[in-house]
Amino acid sequence: MPEPVPSASSESLPRIGIIGAGIAGLAAAIRLRLEGAHVEVFEAADTAGGKLGELVLGEYRFGIGPSLLTMPEYIDELFELAGEVPGDHFRYRRLDTVCRYAWEDGTRLDARANPKAFAEEVERVLGVPAQRVLKTLAHGEEKYHLTGRTFLEKSLHTPGTWLTPEVGHALTRLHRLDLTRTLHQVHERDLGEPHLVQLFDRFATYNGSNPYRAPGLLSMIAHFEHGAGAFVPEGGMPAIGRALYGLAERLGVAFHFETRVAEILTQKQGRRPRAVGLRLEDDRQMLFDRVVSNMDVFFTHERLLPDAPAPRRVLAREKSTSALIFYWGVNKSFPELDVHNIFFSEDYAAEFGALEAGTLCDDPTVYVSISSRYDDSAAPAGSENWFVMINAPFATPEQDWSALIERTRERVIQKLERMLGHEGEKAGLREAIVEECVFDPTTIEARTLSHLGALYGTSSNDRMAAFMRHPNDSRHVDGLYFCGGSVHPGGGLPLCLLSARIMTDVMTRREPLARHTPDSKDDV
Repeated sequence: MPEPVPSASSESLPRIGIIGAGIAGLAAAIRLRLEGAHVEVFEAADTAGGKLGELVLGEYRFGIGPSLLTMPEYIDELFELAGEVPGDHFRYRRLDTVCRYAWEDGTRLDARANPKAFAEEVERVLGVPAQRVLKTLAHGEEKYHLTGRTFLEKSLHTPGTWLTPEVGHALTRLHRLDLTRTLHQVHERDLGEPHLVQLFDRFATYNGSNPYRAPGLLSMIAHFEHGAGAFVPEGGMPAIGRALYGLAERLGVAFHFETRVAEILTQKQGRRPRAVGLRLEDDRQMLFDRVVSNMDVFFTHERLLPDAPAPRRVLAREKSTSALIFYWGVNKSFPELDVHNIFFSEDYAAEFGALEAGTLCDDPTVYVSISSRYDDSAAPAGSENWFVMINAPFATPEQDWSALIERTRERVIQKLERMLGHEGEKAGLREAIVEECVFDPTTIEARTLSHLGALYGTSSNDRMAAFMRHPNDSRHVDGLYFCGGSVHPGGGLPLCLLSARIMTDVMTRREPLARHTPDSKDDV
C-alpha cells in the first residue's frame, strides 16, 4: 500500500479535503478557501456541478437536474465574499410568469411572479378573492421570517442556536406556524377552491414530500417563488456549477476529477477517532487536517466509514421522492407552453398514495420545463428541449422500471397531447420527439450517488423531520463535516448552498482557521 502523503499545500495553511464537487461542495470549497485553508476537492465525475450537470443529445442541451432558480442571492454572496462582482461571472433574470398550470377540465392559470398580479389572475380564473390569495402568501412569508433564520440558516445541533431573540419571538407565535395541521389541511382552510389547493399543495414536492402528510409549516415554500421570485440563469442551470467552479479555481482550490474516494482515513485521538485524510480508489492516501463530505450521507457512512459508528436512526429516516425524467429533443415549437409548465393529475391524493406504495399512478402530474425558451443555444432554431418530469418513489428492489417507463411514457404523451389540444394530429408531440434519454430513480442513484435515487435525502413528512436530518458535523468522528442535500437544512439548490454556509460556520467555531484571503490561485 502506498505511503500516506500530505496534500500539496503550504505548511502554514490547514489542509481540508472535500469529497464531491456538487453545488454544496463547490460552495464549501470557496468558503473554506476564503477562511484560510488549503482546499482539495475529489470528484468521481469528469466535471463539477453534481445534479446541475449537463446532458447533450445531438443538437439539444439539457440541465440534468434542478430547473428552477430561486434565492440567487445565495450564489451572489459567494462572489461578493471573494471580492468579485457577481454579474461579471453569473447573470440571471426574474421570470414574469413563474409557471403555467393546466387541469384536465380545461382550466388554465398563469402564475405571475408579482404577488398582486398572481392574486388577480387567480380571482379572474378561479373566482377566489385576490385578498384571500395575498393573505395566504403573506402567512407563508410570516412563517419564513419566524423560522427561516433558525431552521434554514443555522445548525439545529448547536445549543447556541436556541438561545436567540428570534427563537423567543417564534415561540410566542407558535399558533401561526400550523404545526398540528398538514400542508393540505392548511390550504383547504385558507383557500378552499380545489384547483388552487392543488396548486399550493404542489410546493410539498419541492423537498420531496407528501402534502397530505407534510406539516403546514411548509406553506412558507410558496414565498420562495411568489415573494422572493423565480429566475433563469444565462446559459441554463448548468451555468451555476460552471460559475462556482471558475470562482473556486481562481481562489486556488485544487480539483481532482475522475477520482473516487474509497475511504475516509481516521486515527484514534483521545476518546474519539479523528478524520486525518482520504484513501483514493487507486490506494493513494492523502493527509488532511479536516474532511468534508458532499457525498450522500448514507453512502458516506456505509462506504467510506466502514469501521466508525453510524447514526442508524437518522439514516433510517423515510426517504424523499425521486423522479422519472424524460429528456426530449422536440423538432417543433409549442407556443402554448411557457418556460415552466404543470399538467395536473385529476386525483392528487391517489397520485401520492401510489408514490407511498412504491409505484406510479395511471394519471401522474407532469412538469415540463423548456430552457430553450430563454437560452437559444439549447436547441436548434424552431425546436425545443423538453425536460419532462413526474414524481416517482425512491428505488426499491420490487420495482420494474423498464415496464414502468414504457407504460408511463405512453400515458404522459397521451396526456400532453390531449391537454395541449393536439390529440389525434399526425404531426403531434409523439412524432416531434427526435432525441430522447430517460432517468429513473436507479439511474439517478447511479449517476449522482443519491441513496435510492431520493432527490432530497429524507422527506419532510412529519413534524420532527427538520430535527432528524443529519447534522453538518459528525458526532462520532472529530474533524469530519457534511454539506449537501442529504444533511441539514435539506435538499434543493438554495438549501444546499445554505448547508455549505452552516457547515463552514460550525467548523470555524469549533476549530478556528487562520483567516487568509488569497490573492490568486498561486497563493496557496
